Amino acid sequence: MTEPKKMALTSMDIAEERREELKRCLGSAFPEVFAEGAIDFEQLRRVLGDWVEPGKERFGLNWPGKAECMKIIQQPSVATLKPVREESVNFDESENLFVVV
Repeated sequence: MTEPKKMALTSMDIAEERREELKRCLGSAFPEVFAEGAIDFEQLRRVLGDWVEPGKERFGLNWPGKAECMKIIQQPSVATLKPVREESVNFDESENLFVVV
């Protein structure tokens, strides 16, 4: 009997997937932007002709802790979502469901 396939217990690493997608899309056109497995954002800005002053004002939605929040939501998760069939409407057909965490 063969062993069942083992599944990863963490969620996807969204940030890593996005970096890899950038590298696939831009790597051949702008190889100087990708150095030692990282993205050189300053070099990317230079390549694109963006000479914006660092202190230039702009509109945005900011609050204390926003950077930490963005860091946390991009980390892989080991949580499990459990569907609640009895509270879902047409669970087997609709693909809409309630989730309890």
